[in-house]
Amino acid sequence: MRLVLSLGGSVFEGGAERIRSFARVLDEISSENELFVVVGGGKLARELIGKARELGANEAMCDYIGIAVTRINAMLLAIAMRNSAKRIPENFIEAQELSKNYSAVVMGGTFPGHTTDATSALLAEFVNADLLLNATSVDGVYSEDPKKNPNARKFERITPSELVKLIANSSMEAGANVVMDLLSAKIIERSRIRTVIFRGEPENILKVLRGERIGTVVEF
Repeated sequence: MRLVLSLGGSVFEGGAERIRSFARVLDEISSENELFVVVGGGKLARELIGKARELGANEAMCDYIGIAVTRINAMLLAIAMRNSAKRIPENFIEAQELSKNYSAVVMGGTFPGHTTDATSALLAEFVNADLLLNATSVDGVYSEDPKKNPNARKFERITPSELVKLIANSSMEAGANVVMDLLSAKIIERSRIRTVIFRGEPENILKVLRGERIGTVVEF
């Protein structure tokens, strides 16, 4: 099976052992599947972008700083993995070429203005992935922000069009905390990629692939 995993930059904020814990799981998965991993920039990216803004950088320059950090994080994860290519691709064509010789390819951002989730969704579309795994800071998609409304309903399943509508409505609220950005949801909708959104812990990735009921499944 061909998999694309979107992995937030928070993974790289817990020290080397946390990176190793993900690397072990991803090596296990890529021993039997073709795996692409897109990693985010996390706290370090936010800090450096903040400094860049103070120094007068425009938003495009800030995007490139964020992309650079994601590629450093990708290199750290690739180093920790046995099955991954050590070269970090800068675009989807390079990623696809590397996948011919490696069962796992790890990469960071590619285009300014694109989030980790959007990059992952586009990559999944590009390589015709069977499944997109979205490892986030929450345990699925909710009707409302569960931090603001403890009675918010969690969806076990949702269609891509329903996800787009939910995110579009939520994004209009001040201070909204949405599970993914609207562009990512629209890419999932147009490409009809089966997607699972779940809390990003190593064991949860395995649970999803075992078919356990975890997170939210996005499919037609």
